[in-house]
Amino acid sequence: MSGRGRFFFLAGLLLAACAPIPAPPPAAPPAPPKAVFTPITFADLPGWGSDNGLGEALAALRRSCQVLAKRSDELRQGSSALPNGAKAGDWKAVCRALPVNNDALAARSFFETRFQPHRVSDGEQEKGLFTGYYEAELKGSRTKMRPGQVPLLGPPGDLVEVDLGQFREEWRDIRISGRIEGGRLRPYSTRAEIEAGKLGDKAPVLAWADDAVDAHILHIQGSGRLVLDDGSAIRLGYAASNGHRFVGLGKILAERGKASGSMQDILAWLRANRAEAPALMAENPRYIFLRTIEGEGPIGAQGVALTPGRSLAVDPRFIPYGAPLWLDTVEPGGKALRRLVIAQDTGAAITGVVRGDFFWGTGEAALAQAGRMKSPGGYFILLPK
Repeated sequence: MSGRGRFFFLAGLLLAACAPIPAPPPAAPPAPPKAVFTPITFADLPGWGSDNGLGEALAALRRSCQVLAKRSDELRQGSSALPNGAKAGDWKAVCRALPVNNDALAARSFFETRFQPHRVSDGEQEKGLFTGYYEAELKGSRTKMRPGQVPLLGPPGDLVEVDLGQFREEWRDIRISGRIEGGRLRPYSTRAEIEAGKLGDKAPVLAWADDAVDAHILHIQGSGRLVLDDGSAIRLGYAASNGHRFVGLGKILAERGKASGSMQDILAWLRANRAEAPALMAENPRYIFLRTIEGEGPIGAQGVALTPGRSLAVDPRFIPYGAPLWLDTVEPGGKALRRLVIAQDTGAAITGVVRGDFFWGTGEAALAQAGRMKSPGGYFILLPK
């Protein structure tokens, strides 16, 4: 090779060595979780014969049927994983066959005749986490009457909620909130900004809570009873959120080395440390806007009044609202909690194929159970035959 040829050969090698190495192709995103429903018999349900309150579950299902009756027969009811492409019409046929009363024996016969139980898993795990929630009870007034009261706000006029499922099928059950700014959807104000007064008069004040800690718990639970000075009460429920992610008080306080344990432990710390509490609570960016509720309540995400001990909050991507579920878990004290419940609600922290939040009821007695519940367990879905 001539000197000139050798020069160009070496230059080529140097240029090749300096060329950027192509980046490897991006890794495929993990497959989304999927609910797997395996048919079984009622005899396979652990403790099925021990639930003597099936009439209560039937009454809860009757409330869900009021909503299901309004759906199109062809509209899919919940998860795409449902066997045989179950549709709302299948559920409506079941609802038309409801017994006229809530007799326990009639209820047992109805469920065993009309439904087929299925074991629920994500394809690998049949066990998940079950927590508890309750309807908060707090004191306050319709107008501001005392120092330290905090406003309970209704949805602001500039809040925009978008159902992404209207744009793409794979985005079904995904909703985001924000505000329009310059023709674009932007994130809405955080809890800290809202509590600092950023909204001005954009959001109506529904009432005033005496205690900021109680108001924060009302936001976490999503509903509550505001007891007024004359003993009457206003029932408040979830109307909308600011769209930010939820960060639990337990996580915030544990990371700061402040408190951990049950909801009661967390509440006790917040009330004993009034100077620090507001800043720590503001680290949860999610803010809940409320509405007043007339009649029965609290109202779950399905739009029906919840039944203490018979309503369960679920992830609606996998479990359809209105579906009966045989719950197999334990109470905070370790006693078996095996009973028929109805999927009627959801929550920001309720995500996953096998994940549930058990509704205990209203007030301090319900808090005593809900605040301590963090139990492993599973459930079985009952689908129309």
